[in-house]
Amino acid sequence: MHLTRRTAIVATTSALSAPNSVRARGGSTRPGSHWVNTWTAMPQLTEPGNLPPAPFTGTRSVLVDTTLRQTLRVTTGGRTLRLRFSNAYGDTPLPLTAVTLALPRDGRAGASAIVPGSGRPVTFAGRGSATVPVGAQLVSDPLDLELPAASVLTVTTYLATGQPSLALTSHPGSRTTSYLQLGDHTRDEDLPGATPVDHWYLLSDVEVLAPRTTTAVAILGDSLTDGRGSTTNADDRWPDQLYDRLRAHPATAAVAILNQAAGGNRVLNDGLGPNVLARLDRDVLSRSGVTRLIVFEGVNDIGTADATPAAQHQVTEDLLAAYDQIVVRAHAQGIRVYGATLLPFGGNTYDDPAGERELSRRAVNTWIRTSGHFDAVLDFDRAVRDPADPRRLLESLQVGDWLHLNPAGYGVLAATVPTGLLR
Repeated sequence: MHLTRRTAIVATTSALSAPNSVRARGGSTRPGSHWVNTWTAMPQLTEPGNLPPAPFTGTRSVLVDTTLRQTLRVTTGGRTLRLRFSNAYGDTPLPLTAVTLALPRDGRAGASAIVPGSGRPVTFAGRGSATVPVGAQLVSDPLDLELPAASVLTVTTYLATGQPSLALTSHPGSRTTSYLQLGDHTRDEDLPGATPVDHWYLLSDVEVLAPRTTTAVAILGDSLTDGRGSTTNADDRWPDQLYDRLRAHPATAAVAILNQAAGGNRVLNDGLGPNVLARLDRDVLSRSGVTRLIVFEGVNDIGTADATPAAQHQVTEDLLAAYDQIVVRAHAQGIRVYGATLLPFGGNTYDDPAGERELSRRAVNTWIRTSGHFDAVLDFDRAVRDPADPRRLLESLQVGDWLHLNPAGYGVLAATVPTGLLR
């Protein structure tokens, strides 16, 4: 296994001009450029409680005769982009009748209205409609446009027949408002009376054609990275705030941040979404332009294992072996791996009276800090724990459940990552 020197670490959405879009033949790249992911949402199987509300979900189908309007904030910019739609968990083909790309009014995430005249059709192999096969993803034709960093895009999708099952692929923890309306409204400037939902559906990636020097940082995480406790439509999760820091410095302004996290996710076992070892290839190693990986996950593995010495010893040993596997597999692709220590959860339901889970957390963090397996260590634990009670988060940084952070706490995590690691 290739190891580099371990470094111990303690430590306004831009307006987008209306695009003049054309299709690039075959998605070919320009000399000196390559495709880089600039936004992503980890695909998941939609749970019953996160399916679209009535009348958009029936007994055997979903999104029939439905327009879905979604907004998202990209990270690094470019002059050409393409979209990816995912049917990873569908058990039937996913028919996309029409897709348009536009600019949200006032450049805001969560806006239902678009800038007049900014809408453009999205095509697939030159066609305005397409079908995503079972378990597959579909890449759109490239659209040529000027896309500043941190731009917010609006993607509107119409499904005439919907998906003929309830196995819908989504990312429920969007922390961004989307809109549903019956009928084809892909070209409408606003959707009055539309039903708001705080989920992303179907859309999984945005890529930009960027200079070869542009690279991406992927982050594997759970709800702490997915942004539970952050502000809906404010893009203030810690990866968002980290990106805002990066684009303020010329040396890191072109670095893309890919948030590959989901609430409830685990390293070892499936939960909400597949386990990290199962999704590593899909969510990191196959992603365009990724050269660095941050691993900030494991607290749900500890918290869901029985609070007995034997069970906690086993989950600790299994986590360390899993981290080693992540490093080995990422290094084989030339990707540097940074390990983040796990945050305290004293006062949360994960906190057992005998402190067995806390012992596991400390053992895992000691290994992350001292084993030398990671190319660098981000000591998130030290940054947000209460110095007077290291088993707990600082009260001012958590949302009340003693596990998740508020936007200020996420800002502390973002500030802990040295920009020099991401150049």
